[in-house]
Amino acid sequence: MMQKGQKKVVDIQGASELRGPEDFDFKALKKATNNFDKANKLGEGGFGEVFKGTLKTGKVVAVKKLTLGRSAFATSEFESEVKLISNVHHRNLVRLRGCCRQGQERLLIYEYMPNSSLDRILYGKNKKLLSWKERFNIILGTARGLAYLHEEFHVCIIHRDIKSSNILLDDNFQAKIADFGLARLLPNDKSHISTRFAGTLGYAAPEYATRGKLTEKVDTFSFGVVVLEIVSGRKCIDLKQPPHMQYLLQWVWSLYEDNKVLEVVESGNQMEGYSEEEVMRVINLALQCIQASVSHRPSMSEVVTILFSNDEIDFQKPLQPALVDGESLAYGTPSYQSNATITGTLSAR
Repeated sequence: MMQKGQKKVVDIQGASELRGPEDFDFKALKKATNNFDKANKLGEGGFGEVFKGTLKTGKVVAVKKLTLGRSAFATSEFESEVKLISNVHHRNLVRLRGCCRQGQERLLIYEYMPNSSLDRILYGKNKKLLSWKERFNIILGTARGLAYLHEEFHVCIIHRDIKSSNILLDDNFQAKIADFGLARLLPNDKSHISTRFAGTLGYAAPEYATRGKLTEKVDTFSFGVVVLEIVSGRKCIDLKQPPHMQYLLQWVWSLYEDNKVLEVVESGNQMEGYSEEEVMRVINLALQCIQASVSHRPSMSEVVTILFSNDEIDFQKPLQPALVDGESLAYGTPSYQSNATITGTLSAR
């Protein structure tokens, strides 16, 4: 008998209580996307292309064509993992509505996000100057979504590839994390030591990028990088910037050491609702998240508590974080690629 407050642990391979995703017809999806026309392409990531589709009911969806490799499809794990993902429901996570199997083709059907991805809003073709309130809400929503994946769902799900392009925005600019659980479909994911890298350069925690060590704190690190992007409106790696500003973490750390860290805030964001005290708290929190030592990073539930708190937070003075090395683009480790099989996106977006 379970003790009061004890968390239920479920074997996902035989979890009969989980509802499976809705099965979609392949021909209907081809018609909905106009045969996966490039004009309907929403984006492309490490797991495949995404297309906008309009079902015959008029419902608009996002259709992801997976490119995970045949080895993943040859096992029964694909079915149970997709069933798991389809049962993850949270207001800050993109809802998986169904899937489609056609020969070797595997497609996932998600709810459609009208305001695209965060990277396009911050510094892409859809760039919009967000208010501080909008930025803070996106930060908080992302933190809540990750805390749910790590600690509140009955199976801990580590995203592994948190970045601005994987944070989508609904019609109210509320954050919804995309692609969660997909890294679980890759082979060799049976322990916390994974030889298969599924992250993105600039966002990946050093212990994961260089040694394949995987814990929830990998997502905490990536979250910290995204927070600094949201505050500054800059890419984590942007070689078009002056040399001292090309690597966001280095630039922020140098400003922090010079007691000028508020210069990180994107120009023009000094508007109603802007609070230097609140911005400083968020930047300090981000610096805690990107600490090189895993043990020095907070859990995502602790991050949520800090963001919700109105009390003054006594942060420990952060140590110099893990910084992208401008010469190797590999956290100072020339053996980056030899230590991890790279399957994710490694370009500076």
